[in-house]
Amino acid sequence: MEYCKLQIGCMIIVLYVACIYIREKQIYQMKRKNVLFEIILAAGIVGIFFDGATAYTVNHLAEIPASVNTFLHLCFLSFLDIFVFLMFLYMYDITRGLPQKRGERIGLFLPLLINIVVVIVFMPQLEYRKGTFTNYSMGMSAYTCFAMVALYVLAASGIFLHSWKNLERHKQIAISTYLLVTIGVTAYQMFFPEALLSSLVPAVVIVGIYLNQETPLYAKLQKNNEEMVMGFATLVENRDDNTGGHIRRTTAYVKLLAEELRSRGFYKEQLTNDYVANLVMAAPMHDVGKIAIPDAILQKPGKLTDEEFEIMKTHAQKGGKIIRETFGHLGNDAYEEMAYEVAAHHHEKWNGRGYPDGLKETEIPLCARIMAVADVFDAVSAKRCYRDAMPLDQCFHIIEEGRGRDYDPVLVDVFIEIEDKIRKVYEESKAE
Repeated sequence: MEYCKLQIGCMIIVLYVACIYIREKQIYQMKRKNVLFEIILAAGIVGIFFDGATAYTVNHLAEIPASVNTFLHLCFLSFLDIFVFLMFLYMYDITRGLPQKRGERIGLFLPLLINIVVVIVFMPQLEYRKGTFTNYSMGMSAYTCFAMVALYVLAASGIFLHSWKNLERHKQIAISTYLLVTIGVTAYQMFFPEALLSSLVPAVVIVGIYLNQETPLYAKLQKNNEEMVMGFATLVENRDDNTGGHIRRTTAYVKLLAEELRSRGFYKEQLTNDYVANLVMAAPMHDVGKIAIPDAILQKPGKLTDEEFEIMKTHAQKGGKIIRETFGHLGNDAYEEMAYEVAAHHHEKWNGRGYPDGLKETEIPLCARIMAVADVFDAVSAKRCYRDAMPLDQCFHIIEEGRGRDYDPVLVDVFIEIEDKIRKVYEESKAE
């Protein structure tokens, strides 16, 4: 046991995390949140087991049959590669989303498959060397394994740095920590193979992902925040008798459009999982500034006068101010900033003739550009006290007419192409 104390300690930590994770899912009645994390958890447990087993067998070569030792090393090297690959895949998923095209997916998996084949082919040539404190294994299989680990760690680091600005603060800290640990352990193990520190990688990565991204408690708190935001937005909406269901429909349109943009590779650097999640939670707050608009104007049954319209237009700027003063306590700076941008800038136009700041083209935050399309579409497709709802064909035509004038051309093109999905949301809303 003296040769695998580190592996035993890491195994206890990871098993503890697994037990807490399963227990919290039951307590908070959370559905499966991220299958990839659960696969990482399982792969980490198996990998640490084989790491500990090989640490023992390599120091008891006379007692352990050679075939058993070779098999255990094959499993250890394979699962080490698989674990680091899964870490890379998880990083890819939370930043860009997993690729939808078959060719791109094959490109992600191909280096791993090639490496495992090389490890298997060269396993009979694996050497067992005697060190100062412990024996260790070396050979082409081990070199290939650590080269592949280095490749995927560098790739994960590149993706992380590229997506740095669009990740929440606590995720930046957590991911930085476990990437640095992985790089440090890998480098040390390559130069000092006798160290046998590789079990630290799955332990640190799993603890980091769990505490900062996948804990059911955090998901529950996030859900409570979402319900609070939706409740506040509904309270504001209820002041305007003409816009019932507006926030639910616009939020659905925003989610559809953002996810479709990401799946097609548009704005992929910005449309991370965090960005889309924050956008969906920020969308209900786009008209929060209307709480500061007098009822006489907000509920007026006819057309507003020029003076009244100028007052109505202030709801965007006031909405941004309310967000700044009210939602800073949520502890999510990225969400607060996005909610501000959505509320303050969803009436800006692509040609710069919108309000309140006259921003144009990409000066307008992407989240506000997405919100603008969803907001106008729902406004013209919903019934108001001073007019009936317009036919959906006409509503889509209005959006298409605004391409390159009022709205981002890319957003309009994608919105029109997902017409069937938009119609489905609209029909479901009518049926409620």
